[in-house]
Amino acid sequence: MDLRFSDEDRTFARSVRTYLSENLSESLAYKVRYNQRLTREDYVQWQAVLAAANWYAIGWPKEAGGPGLTPTQRYLFDREYGALPCPHPCQFGIAMAGPVIYTFATDEQKARFLPGIRENRDFWCQGYSEPGAGSDLAALRTTATRDGDSYVINGQKIWTTWANWADWMFCLVKTDLTVKPQLGISFLLVDMRTPGITVRPIKTLDGDAEFNEVFFDNVRVPAENMIGKEGEGWTFAKFLLEHERFSMSGSARSKRILNELREDARDLGRHEDAFIADRLTRLEVELLALEYMELRLLARSISGDNLGPEASKLKIRGTEIAQALSQLRIDIHGDACLPHSDAFLDGLAASEDPSAAGAIATYLNQRKLSIWGGSNEIQRMILAKQILGLG
Repeated sequence: MDLRFSDEDRTFARSVRTYLSENLSESLAYKVRYNQRLTREDYVQWQAVLAAANWYAIGWPKEAGGPGLTPTQRYLFDREYGALPCPHPCQFGIAMAGPVIYTFATDEQKARFLPGIRENRDFWCQGYSEPGAGSDLAALRTTATRDGDSYVINGQKIWTTWANWADWMFCLVKTDLTVKPQLGISFLLVDMRTPGITVRPIKTLDGDAEFNEVFFDNVRVPAENMIGKEGEGWTFAKFLLEHERFSMSGSARSKRILNELREDARDLGRHEDAFIADRLTRLEVELLALEYMELRLLARSISGDNLGPEASKLKIRGTEIAQALSQLRIDIHGDACLPHSDAFLDGLAASEDPSAAGAIATYLNQRKLSIWGGSNEIQRMILAKQILGLG
């Protein structure tokens, strides 16, 4: 692989670093560095900073109103972004609903929905998983029945991240129960303020409630909110998941966290502990391998190749490394991690050891990483079938 960055690309990377550094407040950086819970307002204010430079919809082409970055510039942006304790932007609008809309929607739908996403005015959530339809997403049972100029939705979604904050949901629904499951699925955009929608938070092990159940009771959605035609939703869902998995590597963010853990180990005098030193070194090597994989796929992307199932490799390794880092933080700090303080996690109280104070909650929260976006077991099945040719 021969991948070199041009002077123009290096200048772009420096401009990103400068802008982010100058606009990231100390209070927000502290929250991210020490794993405190972010509020909706935290996200909205930070995303406004990105939108002001047209870097919120970072992966969008110019014709959709995005910056139109090259694959190399996008990689460098992510690298500079992850090197700082910046909040991870909410992906459901910019990285998921947005690409489906600007790729498959009508001109009228693009004009209606894309500006609100790009300009950080609308908060989105994803209506995919259901009880009994998680990794086997085609088994979903929420229905949408055509009634004049509307679809009437009945059913339930679960594990819906930030549904309690969302203005809009992109939702997979069954519009035909008589055909093969994948052929009967459609893609609807749902205003979360529509009568008949009930959102019920689910408190997770870390004490947070970012997940939600969403119930639909005769919810009427205009037919003009359907992307594509009836039965095309499965195609859009697969397209969307490829976008999601490619963004889940997070190597730059993980490298920053690894460096923070090295500092913690030195401060606590544990950097020479054989167990800790071995773990730090192993994760450094794994991150180098992950970064090399990213660069290899970047080279293919520059050549115009379709990555296809290759994105599953990034998802698997990236999420497993992130989980290993959350475990290592606990190993470094030991029993200092045990006291649980919702007041600290919510930014209402200080801590003498903030790196330890949020460690357990982060560890518990990040158990989800190997499940969402398609479980890592499913990703390995994809690789086995589509790359290794196994049955």
